[in-house]
Amino acid sequence: MRLCVIPARGGSKRILKKNIKLFVGKPIIAYSIEAAIKSKCFDTIVVSTDDEEIAEVAHQYGAETPFVRPSSLSDDYVGTIPVVKHAIEWFTEKKKNFEFVCCIYPTAPFISSDDIVTGMELLSESNNDYVFSVTNYAFPIQRAIRILNSKQVEMFQPKKFNTRSQDLEEAYHDAGQFYWGKASAWKNEIPVFSKTSIPIILPRYRVQDIDTPEDWLYAELMYKASKLK
Repeated sequence: MRLCVIPARGGSKRILKKNIKLFVGKPIIAYSIEAAIKSKCFDTIVVSTDDEEIAEVAHQYGAETPFVRPSSLSDDYVGTIPVVKHAIEWFTEKKKNFEFVCCIYPTAPFISSDDIVTGMELLSESNNDYVFSVTNYAFPIQRAIRILNSKQVEMFQPKKFNTRSQDLEEAYHDAGQFYWGKASAWKNEIPVFSKTSIPIILPRYRVQDIDTPEDWLYAELMYKASKLK
């Protein structure tokens, strides 16, 4: 049995009604729900939310909202793992158990159902706890600089100043799309970013963090451009 959990609380501050705001013509959460349905990986697809309007949109696009997320799990500081764990435990109380659980973020319009399937296959064929999407940094992180209070700068890793870019180790970051995990890993709150996880590497043009209005605009432009190919 496989469960999909889409965590989508209300009360977003930087982008009003972020999880159901129209993105290229439809609520952004719709992309995540539709990809989950298209993948045919899941026995159940739920949206974990504390917001009635989000729940209504989720229903319109084919997801379930069988419970209201507790207020204790709906503030700005709650992480993903406790929210997924709550969903798993809710179903356990209803005598419905899952072996694998995938968390899909509600603001992931570039998500691909094929990647979801690949993640499921990688997890089920391995002894690891998680599989999640990553992409590489566009610039070597070893050459990063900080701006000091004096308005001057310094390197994070000064010893790398004279190292050629091609000789620096490539670095990756979370793509913020989906996280497949064993139900036991979620329930035991095992960290996702660990040696028991496998990455799926995505091209940078299919990854965009959406936290600000500027991010949103850029993501829409990228999405429209990707459809021209």
